[in-house]
Amino acid sequence: MEFEQMKVQLHALISNKTLLQATISQPRQKSNDLKRVKLKPVEIRGDYMIQLEFQYERILKHENITIEDLSVKLDALFEQFRQVHAEFQEQTVQVQLSKKNKVLWKSDQNTTVKQVNLSHNRKKQYLLDDSRVHPFLVRLGVQTEDGKIKKQKYDKFKQINRFVEFIDDSLAHLPKDRTIRILDFGSGKSYLTFALYHYLKIEKGLDIHVTGLDLKKEVIEECNRIAADLQYEDLQFLVGDINDFNEETAVDMVVTLHACDVATDMALARAVRWDAKVILSVPCCQHELNRQLQVPALSIMTQHGLVKERFAALATDSIRAELLSLVGYDTQLLEFIDMENTPKNILIRAYHTGKKPTSEQRLKYDEFVRFLNAKPFLENELQDLLL
Repeated sequence: MEFEQMKVQLHALISNKTLLQATISQPRQKSNDLKRVKLKPVEIRGDYMIQLEFQYERILKHENITIEDLSVKLDALFEQFRQVHAEFQEQTVQVQLSKKNKVLWKSDQNTTVKQVNLSHNRKKQYLLDDSRVHPFLVRLGVQTEDGKIKKQKYDKFKQINRFVEFIDDSLAHLPKDRTIRILDFGSGKSYLTFALYHYLKIEKGLDIHVTGLDLKKEVIEECNRIAADLQYEDLQFLVGDINDFNEETAVDMVVTLHACDVATDMALARAVRWDAKVILSVPCCQHELNRQLQVPALSIMTQHGLVKERFAALATDSIRAELLSLVGYDTQLLEFIDMENTPKNILIRAYHTGKKPTSEQRLKYDEFVRFLNAKPFLENELQDLLL
């Protein structure tokens, strides 16, 4: 088989949309930083595409291209590599090229016809496949360089995947015709910020710009170094408070993780003002209502400090969720991670719908806060938007 004929035949097989996966490897030059390229079919917004995963020494890059653009890409890759292993529904193809591009083509028929999987995920239980190397997890110390999840970091890995599930569930509520603006307030060490960026940008191929905001300068500097090392060009970290952050006039998704006390309320209020389509918030310590609780009918509970603290936390998150509902959000309180891993395991998830609340909803809310003798910070922040 001639070299040009091989390229035409390989492209034709892929064009038939029967590709399961392929690997182009064996660099012609040992000095080549690019070690191999993996191909797999994916469906993005209803379009059939081929995802190319470029595997460098410590970095993965992804590119999603159409079948029409694949021919030119293959030409460039065959200038750098000499081997192809491709699995199709009915056959497996092995191609070996000599230095002068003499072609050895071997094809074996599969004993059974395999099904094409167009999803980005190979395992249902984890959206971030634990059998693959994810450079951001390696860089953050969750994975070893050969892709093993470190034993002491497995809870963190599960937490990251749980968060990614919430991100995936939110996709339908995000814009599809422009850059998606995402703000992570109180990003800290940014495990989840990097996971969010990786999943939406690399796994899903979306046009996003993510900003992580935190008050600790040294933490922000380290996160920016990691983002630069990973070549995450649309991810930035800034030092600052959410109330002083004025670089955006509108944000599509706001994430707040473990922002202490009313800092969570500040973030929720700003998200509403930005008309955020998606809000994901995991509150931290909550002292405001705890200080205000003077309810004789609850004294059997509140006489115990531990019980009072937990009750105040649950009531606070219930108030937050209801206030978001009153200003046009579909809001739920969900378990973020198993209670055995952290007691701070409630996530507030809110999708903007614009739905107007009923007068009965407002009445129930007012009765509840009066009963608790509560004066919620978030209510005051959203006062002009409430009925």
